[in-house]
Amino acid sequence: MNQKKRIACIGECMIELQQHHDGRLQQSFGGDTLNTAVYLSRELGELARVDYVTALGDDSFSDAMCQGWAAEGIGLELVQRLPGRLPGLYCIQTDARGERRFLYWRNEAAVRDCFTSLAAGPILEALKGYDVLYFSGITLAVLGESGRSKLLAMVSEARQRQALIVFDNNYRPRLWASVEQARAAYREVLPQVDLALLTLEDEQALFAYSDVEAVFEAYRGTPEVVLKRGAESCLVRGAGGAFDVPAQRVDKVVDTTAAGDSFSAAYLASRLRGESPEQAAQAGHRLASRVIQYPGALIPRD
Repeated sequence: MNQKKRIACIGECMIELQQHHDGRLQQSFGGDTLNTAVYLSRELGELARVDYVTALGDDSFSDAMCQGWAAEGIGLELVQRLPGRLPGLYCIQTDARGERRFLYWRNEAAVRDCFTSLAAGPILEALKGYDVLYFSGITLAVLGESGRSKLLAMVSEARQRQALIVFDNNYRPRLWASVEQARAAYREVLPQVDLALLTLEDEQALFAYSDVEAVFEAYRGTPEVVLKRGAESCLVRGAGGAFDVPAQRVDKVVDTTAAGDSFSAAYLASRLRGESPEQAAQAGHRLASRVIQYPGALIPRD
């Protein structure tokens, strides 16, 4: 990179409660785009400025989130603090067999007003000047119809100004009123995407694609497409051709949380450094293979 890139990651971070089978609760924070923002900041260091874009409350949990992000070098200038509001919350319940169940409380989360609040106008205008905009299918869902419309209008203008638009498909059915609503939102954003970081399982769950070729056909107008397939190789198609890159073998998987988020961060960081798509996919697999050997989304910095 010839100059320091300005990257904005747009989405939601939530209060996370982990309930163990004996009833113990452990509290932390979690969010797909936040995980990617942290790993991007770690990967790029002084080569880029990574800002997080969301809305929080004025409570102690929101304070703690911001303190943690700042410690990771994440810029907070585009984080709104809405009086009287709270972040979303979810609980992971783990039974004696290790099976997990997720419960969510997010209908009143502050992020739903991220792009409809009084302060949203200047933030949307500022985002048009960023070099890279990163968001996910979860971002599309939690913003609601009005916020989503404002996001897509901003993204269109930013792309006209040569911003790189990066989209991770993360599809969570329970966040949408219907599968038809989700499909419409994804199809609306697709023409604006330069780099699509997709999980095959999510694409099949949302669009019922029969195979990988059907996925790539749906994204044929996207300049660069990466299809993540868990422990299998990832598939990459773009101007440099089509190829697959094997995943790295891991003898003991501890926790797959943020495997896809970290892959996306390392892939994007590598591409921004000028490396090839194949090198970027290798970097993605390397980081994801380390992340899944630790509990939680964010592994120790060392």
